[in-house]
Amino acid sequence: MRKVTLVLFGAVIGASAAGMALQPRAFFGSVAEAAGSADTYRQLNLFGDVFERVRADYVEKPDDAKLVESAINGMLSGLDPHSSYMDAKAFKDMRTNTDGKFGGLGIKVQMFEKLIRVEGAIDDTPAQKAGIRAKDVITQIDGQQVEGMTLEQAVDKMRGPVGTPITLTIQRENIEKPVEVKLTRAEISLDSVKWEVLNDDIGYIRVSQFNAQTFEMMNKGLDQIESKVPNDKLKGFVIDLRNNPGGLLDQAIAVSDAYLERGEIVSTRGRNPEESQRFNARPGDLAKGKPVIVLVNGGSASASEIVAGALQDHKRATILGTRSFGKGSVQTIIPLGGNGAIRLTTARYYTPSGKSIQAKGISPDIEVKQELPEDMKDKDFETKGEAGLKGHLKNGEDEQSGSSAYVPAERKDDKQLNYALDLMRGIQSNAAFPPQGKTSAN
Repeated sequence: MRKVTLVLFGAVIGASAAGMALQPRAFFGSVAEAAGSADTYRQLNLFGDVFERVRADYVEKPDDAKLVESAINGMLSGLDPHSSYMDAKAFKDMRTNTDGKFGGLGIKVQMFEKLIRVEGAIDDTPAQKAGIRAKDVITQIDGQQVEGMTLEQAVDKMRGPVGTPITLTIQRENIEKPVEVKLTRAEISLDSVKWEVLNDDIGYIRVSQFNAQTFEMMNKGLDQIESKVPNDKLKGFVIDLRNNPGGLLDQAIAVSDAYLERGEIVSTRGRNPEESQRFNARPGDLAKGKPVIVLVNGGSASASEIVAGALQDHKRATILGTRSFGKGSVQTIIPLGGNGAIRLTTARYYTPSGKSIQAKGISPDIEVKQELPEDMKDKDFETKGEAGLKGHLKNGEDEQSGSSAYVPAERKDDKQLNYALDLMRGIQSNAAFPPQGKTSAN
């Protein structure tokens, strides 16, 4: 299977959907190609006239660079909800998230009364080894007061090149004097996969995003589950993709391939037929044919939908939950040197049976709606999905995507997960589990 750099980011509550491919190419290429008609030249002249008028007459002297940046962003965002401009910092942050690694301390933080409070330290990181605890309040970073910083600014200051020193001043509960902690930044991995054995006989794998570490971590999870539960006792696997906004396409392909022996996983189709690509599975089912249930909801988008669609079409897994977000487009990331990058929609992707997910989503084989508790019924957990986004790519007349993105914090209240476990244990029965019939695409 050819490694690709396409990235697909879905959208959930509070996050913008995007899919990306890093391509080091010239931004404008040939001016003659970009503006080959007289009409195009006239439009570019119009832009130049407006730009000069703003520079000359706006009530306050504008920043030329910001004017150009805003113009580029306006041009791209006017295409569809997922095309946009990223400045250098946003581009760097995007690369950090997709790489799944960064230089830092390994602490989880949140804002607390204008200061930064520690939520916890990740095991085997500089913060954990230095004894930083939950509820510690960070008051200074390298001698600079934290009060007045945003959470993002504080996090940026704590991240940095691996091996560089940093000093945190901490106010700790029941200790009057501030504690000064000296640390050295190390490589921190963003855990995108967690796993455990439920009921002593079911493997549970939670995939929160698809970064560069996802397949490796999931493979490790499968190995550890299989080492803890004898094969004759292991009933199957539940793959939880709920509220997973997406990630790297090659990781979505690899995760799908882990459960498939053959056939197409996904195809992408651009404006020109020669740009179409098809990605196929290789022999070898890492789950050894055990039953698989995939959980999805209105927050499952993009790369999550690729995995769900592939396993559904091949009758390898039962999809359980509610309709997914419905982001079926691919974005290419085009770096602009030191000026950030543009994110441009360049293709749509299709499931093995040829279905487009765009603005339609993945319909579960078994629909299980999660009930809201009484004290949360006035809150909106319903995602409108891709079909509800202004300017989205159209996909016929029967567009419909999105659903509730609520997942209870307590497992005992998680109706979708518990139904999946009951199916695995045989307490519940449904014609869709295990899936019957031949694969739809070989």
